[in-house]
Amino acid sequence: MNVNTYRLALIGFGNVGQGLTQIIRDLDFSEYGAKFQVVAVCDLLKGSVYHPDGLDPAELLEAIALKGSLESIHAPYRDWDAIRTITDTNADVVVEMSYTDLKTGEPAFTHIRTALRHGKHAIMTNKGPVALHYAELKTLANQQGVELGVEGTVMSGTPSLRLGTELLSAARITKIQGIVNGTTNYILTRMEQGNTYESALSEAQSKGYAEADPTGDVEGHDAVGKVVILANLLMGASLRINDVDRTGITGLTVQDIETARVAGERWKLIGTVEKTSAGVRASVQPTRLPISHPLAGVAGATNAITYTTQLLGEVTLVGPGAGRIETGYALIGDLLAIHRKKQK
Repeated sequence: MNVNTYRLALIGFGNVGQGLTQIIRDLDFSEYGAKFQVVAVCDLLKGSVYHPDGLDPAELLEAIALKGSLESIHAPYRDWDAIRTITDTNADVVVEMSYTDLKTGEPAFTHIRTALRHGKHAIMTNKGPVALHYAELKTLANQQGVELGVEGTVMSGTPSLRLGTELLSAARITKIQGIVNGTTNYILTRMEQGNTYESALSEAQSKGYAEADPTGDVEGHDAVGKVVILANLLMGASLRINDVDRTGITGLTVQDIETARVAGERWKLIGTVEKTSAGVRASVQPTRLPISHPLAGVAGATNAITYTTQLLGEVTLVGPGAGRIETGYALIGDLLAIHRKKQK
């Protein structure tokens, strides 16, 4: 079997970039006819290196583990910024993993647009550009004859988007409901077990589920970004962030949780997208679900999504919504999808 090599430029080398690199280090994809080679890494804090012949994944990971930077990596080119890394390296695929901005999509939007304009595939775990600018980026990718991979922007490595856009598209999806933020689901699970909101949040922060400033999670902003992606990719909508009715979980009390429990129900922060006679409507809000609902039993930081379809009824997918290896795997899925299309 012929093996095609895909050269990767990693923009961002935090948990997700390291997770992807770990997978590339540990797994052989030659059985699929593919090899993934990291040739460049650019990170604002850890440094930037480029070697046209490839960088050793094990050395990259060891450098971060020992010193937290890429200073020790031997490479003929270093200290390039993200744009030069995208335009001047021999990478075939740009992997965008910088921080998410749901107000402008920057700097990731510029990174991805630059990659596409230079005829390079772009894949990402960054929600901002997809939630805000997907139609423009998809059009540009089509014009340039390259691929745009976005699987990791919703539910991490659990293939929620590919399931909806490919396997269930002919079943006619009419409604989507999902637990798409693991932090809030963890907090609500702990509150049901008797913790206050404050103690559950503190615990989530100590476990790394919640940021020091948890606003994006607990007020529903993160979930809104994912709901917009689901609406636009799976239902052909043109929703924007402000089109989504949003309520977070900060107003829920232990008494609210207990009242629902006595009634045989459970609170979940649910993102909903639904086709109506007036068009596609979307919301993110705390919702009391009957215990029998497939999303009600999803506990902890786990994510889940239920697709309601005309032909199959309800189809529910449950899996991890975060994690370095889990999100890194979403990128592997996008890379293999690029490879499969190249083989046609």
